[in-house]
Amino acid sequence: MAYRYKRVLLKLSGEALIGDAGYGIDPKVLDSLARQIKTVTDSGVQVAIVVGGGNIFRGLAASAKGMDRAQADYIGMLATVMNALALQDAMEKHKVFTRVMSAIGMQDIAEPYIRRRAIRHMEKGRVVIFAAGTGNPYFTTDTTAALRALEIHAECIMKATKVDGVYDADPELVPDAKRFDELAYIDVLNRGLKVMDSTAISLAMDNDLPIIVFNMDTEGNIAAALRGEAVGTIVRGGTS
Repeated sequence: MAYRYKRVLLKLSGEALIGDAGYGIDPKVLDSLARQIKTVTDSGVQVAIVVGGGNIFRGLAASAKGMDRAQADYIGMLATVMNALALQDAMEKHKVFTRVMSAIGMQDIAEPYIRRRAIRHMEKGRVVIFAAGTGNPYFTTDTTAALRALEIHAECIMKATKVDGVYDADPELVPDAKRFDELAYIDVLNRGLKVMDSTAISLAMDNDLPIIVFNMDTEGNIAAALRGEAVGTIVRGGTS
């Protein structure tokens, strides 16, 4: 079956990489992600990734405990670079060629983020991993994902989570929580649903960029979501 999208941006939270490890990075999670990404890139889908750093350091949490917010955010950006390098290693073990591009200069381990170069890498079949957020404090990796997706002309954002879509309440706390198959951007904002932060949702809404929220723990879900199968929740224009 053909894939619905040709170029996509995959948003991974740092917490998604923890798996069963409890902290840090679970190699089994990286291996599963690498296999799933290889499946779609081998079929010609161009993939970019934005990864968070919450499995190592959360700037907002540190700020709440008294650390300067900007300083805390810079430390969090460095955590995303660590995750990006781990992802690169896992994917290249599966013969998926990758490039890590950092918004903070660190030329010994990553390329600087240059929009046109990122697009050229993807056109050549390489997976591009965007690290260090936007390079600015006070901006989340959700906002980075929306910004980078627009810059590289991605056709959708794929938001990988630990649940199978967006619910009206936390399904782990509320057993009868309702899952949405489709949502409008404005409804996500008005209801305060935890899809992505409000800046990211507003960017997507203003530019009509769909967001697919799906469970990354189910093997094959990345390919299924790209084929348009009902494996999660899609957020786009209109009203729900």
